[in-house]
This record gives sequence, structure tokens and C-alpha cells, in this order.
Amino acid sequence: MSYLLDSNVFMSAKNLHYGLDFCPAFWEWLTHKGNTGTVFSIDKVADEIEAGQDELSDWARDHATALFRRTPPSLAPQFASVSAWATGQQYAPAAVNTFMLAADFHLLAHALAGGHALVTHEVPSNSPVRIKIPNACLGLGVRFMTPFQMLRIERARFVLGATA
Repeated sequence: MSYLLDSNVFMSAKNLHYGLDFCPAFWEWLTHKGNTGTVFSIDKVADEIEAGQDELSDWARDHATALFRRTPPSLAPQFASVSAWATGQQYAPAAVNTFMLAADFHLLAHALAGGHALVTHEVPSNSPVRIKIPNACLGLGVRFMTPFQMLRIERARFVLGATA
């Protein structure tokens, strides 16, 4: 199985659970799994991370080749499917417009094209003013999960090493 990561996976990891300064094993695991093609994200997520102009954006820039794939023009059919789904729901027009300009729209097209599981901290919501990734996944038949579910499925282990 391959996993496609939302920007909130990276941002929450840095800010909450796996700070770059105290849990380097998480970031090394991401890089390793990126090199094997198991875990990755996309250029639009890299752009969102870059906007933060912080240590995470520095890390992302250093690992762009392994983790962040470009969005190819060949995804046009998937973009059409995601767009048709979004406009066919009961969302406010502003919510649809915002969604179609965000990385989430691109993530869903990539997930549809490659059969990837979409990894996010978002949870489904019935709000008409914001399209959430899980709602779109449910509507489009895309598997989604939390980062913690992905780590358990992949049997990630971050073992405390010797102190320096």
C-alpha cells in the first residue's frame, strides 16, 4: 500500500508529536519510506509547507526529491472526477471554489489516479462551508486514515537510542 500525506501530517508532526528537534526518527522514517515510494506527498503540499518559512520548510526543501511528487497533466481525468463530485454536493459555492484551489483537490486527484491511501488529521464534517478530505474520500471511494493508523499498519518503530 502507498500513502499520500496531507500537509497537516507534516505540520502537526512538527508542532505537536514529532518535533524535528526531539524525534528525528520520525523524519528519518518518512525519508526512508519516501525513498522506497511507500510514503509521499505532492508539490502543492510542499508549497503549503514552504509558506511557513520555518524549520519544516527547510526540512521539506532538503527532502523534496524523495517525498514531493509533481502533479502531471495526465491527472486531468481525475481532476474532472473530483470537480464533478465537489460541485454535485450541497456545499456552498465559496467552499467548492476554495477546495478546488487548495492542495486537497490535487491530493484527491493523485489518490484516485494511483490508488493511494490519503493520510490526514482531518475528520469528516457535514459543514456546507468547507469540504474536508475525509468527506471527499468517502464520496470518491478513496481510502483515508490518520497518520497514527498508517504508522501502525507500517509497524513504524521509533526506539530511544543512546544519549549523547
